[in-house]
Amino acid sequence: MLPSVRQLMLLLALSAVSLPAVQAQKKTKAKLKAPKVQADAIYDAVQKPAVPIGGVQGYADYLEKNQQYPTKALQSGHEGTVNVTFVVEKTGVISNVAVLQATEPELDAEALRLIRGGPKWTPAEHRGGKVRQRVTIPISYHLPLGAGGPAPAVVDGQPVKPAVGTTGAPAPTLVTAEQPARPVGGTEVFFEWIQKNQKYPNLARQRKVEGRVPVEFVIQKDGSLTDVKLAGKRLGSGLDEEALRLIKSAPKWLPAQFQGQPVKQKMVLPVIFQL
Repeated sequence: MLPSVRQLMLLLALSAVSLPAVQAQKKTKAKLKAPKVQADAIYDAVQKPAVPIGGVQGYADYLEKNQQYPTKALQSGHEGTVNVTFVVEKTGVISNVAVLQATEPELDAEALRLIRGGPKWTPAEHRGGKVRQRVTIPISYHLPLGAGGPAPAVVDGQPVKPAVGTTGAPAPTLVTAEQPARPVGGTEVFFEWIQKNQKYPNLARQRKVEGRVPVEFVIQKDGSLTDVKLAGKRLGSGLDEEALRLIKSAPKWLPAQFQGQPVKQKMVLPVIFQL
């Protein structure tokens, strides 16, 4: 994060002034030389992050209510997590919406539609002013209970089984999770736990390395977090290892639900490191 260049105007000084005036000018200059945000800079880590209007839970409710599983992706058995990145502007609107890494075209397009249609945000604040912040939201598409494959033929409201001798097994019923996995106590409580238990690596602190580490994991039926691995670009200096340690030691979640039964769900969350 670069300091503002506005303090360059302070280089102009009067030549014929008294000593007290010079000292006062120096004090004013020192105050104004405090790092300021750049007008158009985009920040990854800020002192007060941007939040959706309506709160984190309200935003999660919006995503759950409005997310649609593309028919073609369902029929093809495609699933995965689409990481959508965007910029929360100083006005609270979002811009620069894009997919970090392409998955399936149908899933990518639906994730972009979902994020673009979302509510405005309360902009981020850093060093006393509103700033632009880059945010990444994971949109997960999963086929619990082995769903997927071509839609079965239906006659008089009943699925038609393949005739003997045909290739391929009958297509399973298409299903989606009724309730996604979520941290016990909510997302804010989970990130507070992360912040409280985070141990900033000495090497990263010495090198002044900061940023976010996307971590992928699976919430099992009992709520435990398994299959923890990095899901994006490495930061190095010990930050990646610390992010993995945090997720592996994190509290259990409430598992995803389908027809009243717990099912596994994959998730990607960023672990933020800020000096």
